[in-house]
Amino acid sequence: MPKWIMQRYASLWQKLGSKSFTYHQAVTVLKKDTMVSIALSELRRSGWLTLALDPHDARKRIYTLKSPEEMVREIAKQR
Repeated sequence: MPKWIMQRYASLWQKLGSKSFTYHQAVTVLKKDTMVSIALSELRRSGWLTLALDPHDARKRIYTLKSPEEMVREIAKQR
């Protein structure tokens, strides 16, 4: 995974851990970074982030990061 995405993952993980969060919370954590949408999309595509629809508003999404330990286990299983 590119370094710029891992840096954003690290920032999100440090502030939010495994708690669910919204896009707007991600923007706040990443200090209004212009690449938030792309970073979240890349993290999801890479399997580092899960996505669910907000049960109260289907237009909104709820994100959850996978822990670094969980990702290491998944990578090890693939090999």
